[in-house]
Amino acid sequence: MASKQVQRYSILTSGLAAVLTAALCCVTADRARAQGTTPALTDASLVVRPFVTGLTQPTGVAFMSPNDFFVIEKSTGQVKRVLNGAVRSTVLDLAVNSASERGLLGIALDPDFVHNHLVYLYWTNRAPVPSDPTFPSEREGSDVPETGADSTDILAVPLLGNRVDRFVWNGSTLEFQRNLIKLHAFQNDGAPIPPNQGDQGQPPAGNHNAGVLRFGPDGNLYVIIGDNGRRGKLQNLPSGPTATGLGPTVPDDQFGGPDPDDAHFTGVILRLDRNGNAPVDNPFYQTGASMIGLAGTVQSQVGRNIQKIFAYGLRNSFGVTFDPISGDLWMTENGDDSFDEINRVEAGFNSGWPQIMGPVGRLQQYKMIETTNAPVALQQLRWPPSRIADTAAEALARLFMLPGARFHDPEFSWRWAVAPAAIGFLNSSALGAQYAGDMFVGGSTPNPMGGPLFRFDLSANRQQLAPTDTRLADRVADNTAKFDITESESLVFGTNFGIITDIQTGPNGNLFVLSLSNGTLYEIARR
Repeated sequence: MASKQVQRYSILTSGLAAVLTAALCCVTADRARAQGTTPALTDASLVVRPFVTGLTQPTGVAFMSPNDFFVIEKSTGQVKRVLNGAVRSTVLDLAVNSASERGLLGIALDPDFVHNHLVYLYWTNRAPVPSDPTFPSEREGSDVPETGADSTDILAVPLLGNRVDRFVWNGSTLEFQRNLIKLHAFQNDGAPIPPNQGDQGQPPAGNHNAGVLRFGPDGNLYVIIGDNGRRGKLQNLPSGPTATGLGPTVPDDQFGGPDPDDAHFTGVILRLDRNGNAPVDNPFYQTGASMIGLAGTVQSQVGRNIQKIFAYGLRNSFGVTFDPISGDLWMTENGDDSFDEINRVEAGFNSGWPQIMGPVGRLQQYKMIETTNAPVALQQLRWPPSRIADTAAEALARLFMLPGARFHDPEFSWRWAVAPAAIGFLNSSALGAQYAGDMFVGGSTPNPMGGPLFRFDLSANRQQLAPTDTRLADRVADNTAKFDITESESLVFGTNFGIITDIQTGPNGNLFVLSLSNGTLYEIARR
């Protein structure tokens, strides 16, 4: 059971973050309730059926063939092999820290998996509990990952506890091959240093780890990590958590910043080659190269990190996917209380967090909701919502823009948070020609629809969403309260899926939907 500090912190989070924090504190009861609810579809010509059941907080699926695939479990750290509709074996058991939103979070097969059998995993490794709660017991875990017993202690994690590792499938187990990258994980910012930041009452946290892995059509690996509560340059605060984000530079936290050194390399989508290196055509590769070796160890570290960035300024996400037709990258992004987003992500994209959420023309609504809806906080006490700009021009001027970076409004947003999660495309006509190429976005409880599954048509050039409801012509669902789906009714494709953590087109062309809270992989097919 989480500590009282963690329970207090859970009410500061929002969207899917709050859902997961609450769900994971009482997972047995939640799963019992969820399993008593049956998903339903709005199209009577389709059917949804359980394909695999009895999973423990599943977060991702990777198909090797129609009847042979991997499923990963957040809290157990286990990779399960499913053969002919049943779990056949546990092929890897990592020693995860699964507190809050940590754990085994992402899986991807190498594009040449049929020949090289390589599998990539994003996960949070455990560490000993620190003697000083404001400093972790380890900077990072060993390159060779630990297996076995897990931890739910919010402090039992290295500073760089999120990681991406590569394994080889030998036909019966996953064998470790190499670590690609280690990323920030430890969050306990109520430290006496730096002084006078107003965060002395900030309890420890373990959220905004994101964790989805996807290979792009270019053969590179895309990795997303949420902001992990940092407030530095990659969160559009060039001077750190100061009153306006401008002025004299101050440290982000007890580990330094606000430059994106290893301890502040968060809120980004990374683009890596298969060995974890930065491709030379990354949008900020040359900017990073100019910093390496010129200003000491930290600046070289910052330069190498900047070279790996594809997009930044992100709060958190549980959904990243590529359009199989256009090749474009799409993601869901969770707001706090307001303006969950769906974004088409171009190279060099700055999503604007926390200066901007939703369309920049709606900035006053963003500030109004975040400064009046209790509890009034944007997760981090050292940058409260009262610091949101008063005008769109002011917010845009505050953005930290790397050379070549670009900001644009989301393709779709909800005025009040509905907690979107997984995102995927149907890359077939198996459900009917009207669904081929459509985008599907998973919601999550406590939405009254029990975790809706939304469906979006795309424009002819596939660069925008094309809802038919005239109320959505502005690409904003003006719902009336948190988790309300007013103006989204025409988008609902299914209900009662719980917390949807993955959406994929299976090798047979059907749509597969993975539910963390229901412990089930569902298949949607023609009746």
